[in-house]
Amino acid sequence: MTNLADNLTKTAEKHGDRPAVKLDDFVLTYAELQDGAGRVAALLKDKGVEPGDRVGLVLPNVPHFPVLFYGAISMGAVVVPMNPLLKGREVKYYLEDSGAKIVFAWKDMAEEAGKGAEAVGIECVEVGDDFVEVLAGHEPDTEVVSREDDDNVVLLYTSGTTGQPKGAELTHHNMITNAATSAETLVELTEEDVVMGCLPLFHVFGLTCGLNASVLKGSCLTLIPRFDPGKALEVVARDHVTVFEGVPTMYAGMLHADGAEDADMSSLRTCISGGSAMPVEVMKNFEKTFDCIVLEGYGLSETSPVASFNQPGQERKPGSIGTPVRGVEMKIVDDDRKDVDQGEVGEIAIKGENIMKGYWGREEDTAEAIQDGWFTTGDMAKVDEDGYFFIVDRKKDLIIRGGQNVYPADIEEALYRYPGVVEAAVIGIEDDNLGEEVGAAVALKDGYDVDGEELQAFAKERLAAYKYPRAVWIVDELPKGPTGKILRREVEAPEKAPK
Repeated sequence: MTNLADNLTKTAEKHGDRPAVKLDDFVLTYAELQDGAGRVAALLKDKGVEPGDRVGLVLPNVPHFPVLFYGAISMGAVVVPMNPLLKGREVKYYLEDSGAKIVFAWKDMAEEAGKGAEAVGIECVEVGDDFVEVLAGHEPDTEVVSREDDDNVVLLYTSGTTGQPKGAELTHHNMITNAATSAETLVELTEEDVVMGCLPLFHVFGLTCGLNASVLKGSCLTLIPRFDPGKALEVVARDHVTVFEGVPTMYAGMLHADGAEDADMSSLRTCISGGSAMPVEVMKNFEKTFDCIVLEGYGLSETSPVASFNQPGQERKPGSIGTPVRGVEMKIVDDDRKDVDQGEVGEIAIKGENIMKGYWGREEDTAEAIQDGWFTTGDMAKVDEDGYFFIVDRKKDLIIRGGQNVYPADIEEALYRYPGVVEAAVIGIEDDNLGEEVGAAVALKDGYDVDGEELQAFAKERLAAYKYPRAVWIVDELPKGPTGKILRREVEAPEKAPK
C-alpha cells in the first residue's frame, strides 16, 4: 500500500519551513503546500469525489497546480492533466474519455475548459486569485489514502498516429520510482537545490523530473508559467537555480536570447534535456556559453518518463540518449520483436518499473504495445558497443514541435471540416528553432478557390496554438498507396513553404 502523496507528507514534516514552490515574489513553503493540498482533498470529498475518480486539471505552471495535484492524489483520485492551450472540443474529448468527475481550470482557460465540461455534464471549477478564499472554507484533510502499487495516479494523454489520443495509465509505483530515479540518480537533488520549473507540469517530464522529484527531496521548484528565454535567464540568476530541465528548443532559445552573453548562470550545477533529440551544436554552444554540462536523456509518457540517460559520473556521448536508468531494461528489436545485432537499426523496446499499466479503456492497444512486459516505443535507434543508445528516426508519424507532441490526424480532422477540402496530409517540416514545424498539404474539391492562409486561419480557430499548421500549401492530389491510403511519408513541403 502506498501513495505518491506520502512524499509530500514526509518532506513537510522534515522541511516544512523551506520553500517548495516559487513564482517570482510568491513563495509557498512545504508546510503551506501540504496545508493547501489537505484543503483541496476536503473540497473534493465535499463534491462527492471518491478514490479512483478522475479529476481534470487545466492549468499553466502556477503554484495552484501542485496544490491541486497533491490534494487530488492524497485523497486517492486520479489526475488527468491537460494542456491549458486546448480548445473546448479538445477538453471535451479528454473529459469524456477519462470519465472525469470534475475539472479545475485556470481563470484564463476557464472559458474553453468550461465548454468541454458543460458538453459532458460535469462541473468546471475556475481557479484564480480568489481560490485561496475558496480553500479557506475547508478544513485540511490530513489523511493520505492508501493505494495499491498498481492503482492509477495519473492518466496522461499521449498522441499516436492513428485514432484519438490515448490515456497512459501511470501508477503510484511508476511515479514514485521514476521520481526517485530522477532525483537520486540523474540530478542528485538535495533540499538545497533550486530546480527551474519551466517544463509544463501537465507534461510527464515536468511532472516527474520537476515537481515530484523536488517534493521527494525538499528542493525548491521555481516556476515560469509560459517559457520565455529571457525570463528563464533572469530567473536562473535571481533564484540561483542549480538544476535546469528543458527540451532542446528551450536551450536554443536561451542561447540566442538578448543578453545571453552577459547572463549570470554561475549557480547551475546540472542541466538535463529530453523531449526530443538535442542538436549537438546547440549542446556544445550552450555548454561553452554558460560553462555547464548538459545531460541528455530519453523517455515517453508511457515510461513515466525516464528510460535512459547520460548519467552523472559516467562517460557522456553527445548525440546519444545514454544508457538505461536503474530498474529499466532497453533493447533494439525488429518488426517481429526479435533482438537485432549490436549496431543495427531497430525499434526501441523498454521493460521495467517505469512502464505504464496500459492505455485507459483500450485493451487491444495495450496488448499491441506491451508484450511479455516489453513496451515498444515506435522510435528507431541503434546501440553501440558500450550500451549507449542513439535515436535514428521515428517509426511513427508523430510530429514533435518544440518538445510538444502533435498528432497529424487531429490537424487533418480540423482541415477536413472546411467545405472545400477533399484531402489533407499533415507532416513535420524540419525547423532550426523548434526541431519540427507543422505543415499541411491540402487538395481541394473542383470549383473551390482558396489559399493556404485562409485554411491556416480556419485551422487556427479550431486547434490549440501549438498544433495548427504554420505552413499550408495546395496540391492537385496527395500520394497514395495501393489501397488508396494517403502516404504521409511521401508528402514533401515546397522549398519555400508558406508560413
